[in-house]
Amino acid sequence: MIRPLFASLLAFGLAACASVAPSPAPVTVRIIAINDFHGNLLPHKRKSDAGPLTPDGSVFDSPVGGAAVLATAVRQLRAQNSDSLVISAGDLISASPLVSSLFLDEPSVEVMNRIGLDFNAVGNHELDRGWRELLRMQNGGCEQFGLRQPCQIDNPFRGANFQFLAANVTMPGGSALLPAYGIRRFGSGEREVAVAVIGLPLRDVPALVPPAGIEGLRFGDEADAVNALVPRLLEQGVDAIVVAIHQGFERDGFYDAGDDCGGAIGPLDDILKRLDPRVDLVISGHTHRYYICEYSQFDPARDFLVTSTGYGSGMVADLVVTVDPAQHDVRVKAAEMVLVQSEDPNFRRFAPDPEIEAYVARYQDASRAASERPAGRISGPAREDGWENALGNLIADAQLAATRANGAQIAFMNEGGVRADLVPESADGAVTFGQIYAVQPFGNVLVTMDLTGAQIAAALDQQFTMPDSPEILSVSEGFTYTLDRTKPAGQRVSDLRLNGQPIDPDVRYRVTVNNFLAGGGDRFTVFSQPEDKTIGPVDLDAFEAWIDGEGGRELPATDRITIIGE
Repeated sequence: MIRPLFASLLAFGLAACASVAPSPAPVTVRIIAINDFHGNLLPHKRKSDAGPLTPDGSVFDSPVGGAAVLATAVRQLRAQNSDSLVISAGDLISASPLVSSLFLDEPSVEVMNRIGLDFNAVGNHELDRGWRELLRMQNGGCEQFGLRQPCQIDNPFRGANFQFLAANVTMPGGSALLPAYGIRRFGSGEREVAVAVIGLPLRDVPALVPPAGIEGLRFGDEADAVNALVPRLLEQGVDAIVVAIHQGFERDGFYDAGDDCGGAIGPLDDILKRLDPRVDLVISGHTHRYYICEYSQFDPARDFLVTSTGYGSGMVADLVVTVDPAQHDVRVKAAEMVLVQSEDPNFRRFAPDPEIEAYVARYQDASRAASERPAGRISGPAREDGWENALGNLIADAQLAATRANGAQIAFMNEGGVRADLVPESADGAVTFGQIYAVQPFGNVLVTMDLTGAQIAAALDQQFTMPDSPEILSVSEGFTYTLDRTKPAGQRVSDLRLNGQPIDPDVRYRVTVNNFLAGGGDRFTVFSQPEDKTIGPVDLDAFEAWIDGEGGRELPATDRITIIGE
């Protein structure tokens, strides 16, 4: 069973004023936190969402999430407190399954209206289709900003009842793209308290989305943006400050008081160590990890809790917060990660909300034609099994072909970006758009950069940043190397070759990866080092073009990586 984690004391650290009269009782506010929903309207099986939750430490393996089940979970949690907030830390939309993305994620915004989301921090994927489309998500309407037609089902599209927040994003003239924060008030009279929610994306958005859609926007330092707002909010009488930020740690786990948050690492730490200590709670995302972490274990002066709930609404963080304005005191009294599921009787089950289930079914029906459209042919079942596999190599080949015009010589594909096997259902090897979409659902764009041979070797060595859980990259045709896992770090990679010729450590090569890797995802920090990067097509478009060309594709051989000690 999922266990309660701990109670964490969080305080502004301001001296309470002496008073003869009894102080009013603190107000309890329930905060339900999510992140990286990514338009997952339907339940899905993704093991990293649930983690080692079973009593024997094994991985929960039933479907999780989905809008209808999430709606019930949120409703039941909110029912335990008259005062509550639902907050998302970004990537609510885009990089989403076909049933949502085919309709520009309008149904995901609509279901969040029904669920009662209050605030969503802008993530990088909110800007995949450009800032004008993001404002349409907020304000509604049917103006078309891309190739896909808006308002195909719900016409007109109403926009979000909740507020998108972007504290560190400014327009060319210096005005704000979206509000920096929102304030909610709870209680009444002497017991009224004000809770402010600051929301913002990571400042590296320009490296993660097509540049044309964000031309002229400026993305400022995350900590600086928050710290500038804290004094202003306190002057306005705000009693508690919550930061929803689309950046995260690189570790999974449920952490008890007293441990080290699992050795949490990643760019979020660089932000939090500079954050104003008067922040009371941080809701994070982006890395698709799950944790509830007491940051005071890193810095006692910053006594706030940090949460992340994985990917796709598979879990929510249920936080019981007391706010005492008389004592200037904010405390997280209870914090629990709640699994969002309806099937496994060994865990708390949430029955799907019938109204939202029916609403999503409309979009399922409407997306069926696109899902069943022929997309190309392959010579046999392509599965993601083993350290090197034909499916990963096939995707890498497609990405190399799609970016040769940008000078690409080598392409790498991360195994975490391959979400399903690709198995033809007919003897002629035909596969549908729905099938390839399941393989690559994130809508990543391809990024081509210059790397020296030495940097390529260093990137490949980063496959073992976590030795017990290596992240092996698939490689494109013509590139080969030897990987010896018995060697120590820095010596595992050798004999790198391109078209049979040794890779020169000092020579620059043109390398293509997706924007997730280009931002340092999966701990491949080498790919984030180059400043000049060329943005290419969407990865799925590249994949479809490849398998639909020349009458289809033979599955590539798995002879590009020589593995020793597998």
